[in-house]
Amino acid sequence: MLNVQCSIKTGLYGGTFNPIHNGHIQLSQALLDMRLIDEMWLLVSPQNPFKVNQKLLDDNARLQLARLAVKDIPNLTVSDYEFHLPRPSYMVHTLEHLRNEFPEREFILIIGADNWERFPMWYKSEEILAHHKVIVYPRTGYKLENVPDGVTIAETPLIDISSTALRESMKNPDYHGEGLHPAVWEEIKRKRYYED
Repeated sequence: MLNVQCSIKTGLYGGTFNPIHNGHIQLSQALLDMRLIDEMWLLVSPQNPFKVNQKLLDDNARLQLARLAVKDIPNLTVSDYEFHLPRPSYMVHTLEHLRNEFPEREFILIIGADNWERFPMWYKSEEILAHHKVIVYPRTGYKLENVPDGVTIAETPLIDISSTALRESMKNPDYHGEGLHPAVWEEIKRKRYYED
């Protein structure tokens, strides 16, 4: 059963954040402004089960970049919770651990329309829906239809930024950090992240 008696609505927005970009922040802020959640946890994932062949920046480097991006934003927190769980990270296990450890919070899963389309393929997706509300935000090229109870379609702006595209842009000498928080871009340059 959905736990609706918790006082704090905590959005859980998982991803590899490779790297975190302004789209992640803008979406989080929009959901907070719409009062769909009271706080947002950006859950940095050590490994997405759907992206096992993806080359990731070091876990702690991605975590540090995310913390730089949100350090002055109220109600937006970066979490390394999945770093301490078995890998690969399955959201159903993460949510189960969080429910047990933080009973005062109602964890609401935040996913994009692209992930919602694949959601039936997620490990124990029905169990997630049995215990948690889900907020789905729009993504270009994906339709959101026939959503079940407990799933909310958020009318957030379409944000056309992707970490993949930004990593490609970094190969261009004319790129100067567009789409990234300035502190994130400075750290990427200083540590020479994402260089071939």
